[in-house]
This record gives sequence, structure tokens and C-alpha cells, in this order.
Amino acid sequence: MARVGFVGLGNMGGPMAVNLVKAGHDVAGFDIVSSNLDEFVTSGGKGAASASQAAAGAEVIITMLPAGQHVRDVYTGADGLIATAADGALLIDCSTIDVETARAVAAAAGKAGLAMLDAPVSGGVVGAQAGTLTFMVGGSDDGFARAQPILDNMGKNIIHAGAAGNGQAAKICNNMILGISMIGVSEAFVLAEKLGLDHQKLFDISSTASGQCWSLTTYCPVPGPVPTSPANKDYQPGFSTDMMLKDLRLAQEAANSAGATTPLGAQAASIYGLFADTGAGNVDFSGIIRYLRGQSGD
Repeated sequence: MARVGFVGLGNMGGPMAVNLVKAGHDVAGFDIVSSNLDEFVTSGGKGAASASQAAAGAEVIITMLPAGQHVRDVYTGADGLIATAADGALLIDCSTIDVETARAVAAAAGKAGLAMLDAPVSGGVVGAQAGTLTFMVGGSDDGFARAQPILDNMGKNIIHAGAAGNGQAAKICNNMILGISMIGVSEAFVLAEKLGLDHQKLFDISSTASGQCWSLTTYCPVPGPVPTSPANKDYQPGFSTDMMLKDLRLAQEAANSAGATTPLGAQAASIYGLFADTGAGNVDFSGIIRYLRGQSGD
């Protein structure tokens, strides 16, 4: 079992760290929100007073942070994790951030003689709690091999996407697909409502026809057809509108930087932005159907 330092114990990082504790690892955690840290300690983890203290002596250091600037600060600051990590420590950032930052921080780690992976996740809070996340991993083959036994304790699909930054590239491409497809599925249900077609009938047909997709069959945006979807819980996230909007905007930043044409991705980002402006930031992203009906999100 490994000595693990875990920084960022929020809605995703908290249950991920707890799953490492359950697997028998020695996990020290830190979060700037005291209630998150308290919950982690109650679940069997060891609390730390700072990020560097959590990482002290760790063989593996994992971070789950809100944005690229937080990742830069935590890793590359004067007392950051790169400067204070033990020799030979493996750094794994599971945050969803911009590709440029992921590659820059990995390069800084490499200059210090440390292996670093970007390993954003898919699966939401439910997947984090159940240990069924998908990890999209960027970095060296050796680093990936070292990380896999640890990531296996938190997820069920661990995929090496290539060099540093490719994990982030995979995440934003995947979520651009998801954001676009959820709008399309929601538009279809709104049209069906206007035409007098029952929700269940549309689901029964499209789920077995060419309209089949994850946004329909697993995360259906109307109550009824998929009992486990957030639509049956008044669109409690799940994966919030704010998080989807963040990922869509990251995809647009990457597209602009790379010179890629993504008109549907741009439109999806605009639509989710308008929905968030109605007060729907904490509503599950599948609640976009409310916006398409002309309803507010709150």
C-alpha cells in the first residue's frame, strides 16, 4: 500500500480520497474548506494543515482543484508541491483544466526530476463515490504504469491518452460531445411535447434507433424513462451546469488556440451560459431542457 497525499477534498476529491483509504492506503488530505477536511477525517483519513504537509513524504501526490490557476499555484509556488515533494514522488492532477497549464506544470515537474500525470475524470459525484470513474491520463508510459494501481482504487476505466496534456484534451473533447448531445436530446423532447408525443414513446423509439446516445439512455432529461437520471430528482446534480459550462469554455479556448472549427461546441457554450445566467448554475446540466422550454433554472 502507498503513502498518498491528497489535496482538494470537495465533492469529487473527497470521495476519491476516501476510496483510497478504504483500499488500505495511508492517505493524508488537505482542503481549504474545513468541513471537507473534517468529513475526510471522520471517514478514516488523516488531516493535514496545508497542501505541503499532506504531501510530506508521500509516494503519490494527487490533486483535485477547481481551475488551472489553482493547479499552477499549488504545484509551482515557492512552497508548492513540486518544491516540497519527496524525491521520486509521482504527481497526479485530477482537476479539469486547460491543456496549456497541464503541460506547463508537467514540464516544471519534469525539470525537478518528478513524473507528473494529468488525469481528469468522468463519472460525476456518483462515480467518485462508487469508485467507478473513468480516468483520461496524459503523461509518460512509466508514470502511467506507476499510477494505474492507485487509480484502479478510484475508477473502473483507466485510459492512457498519450503525452502530457492529452488527458485534459480527451476530457474537454468528451464533454463537448456530451454538452452538445444533451441539448439535441432536450430539443427533441421539447418538440415531442409540442407535437403531443409521449416522453416514454419517444424514449422507447429513439433508444433503440439511430437517435440512441448516452444523454438519452443513461441521463434522460425528462422524468420517467430512466429512473436514475437527475430529471427524477428535480435536476439535482449530478454534474452541474456551471461545471459543464466550465468544460465547454475550456474546449473553446483549446479550439481557438489550435485553430479548430467547433461551431456546435461554441453554440453549446453560449446556450449553457444563458441557462446559468437564469440562476441555474447549481442545477444539473440536463436541466437545460428547462431553458429550451422557456423556463428559468432556479
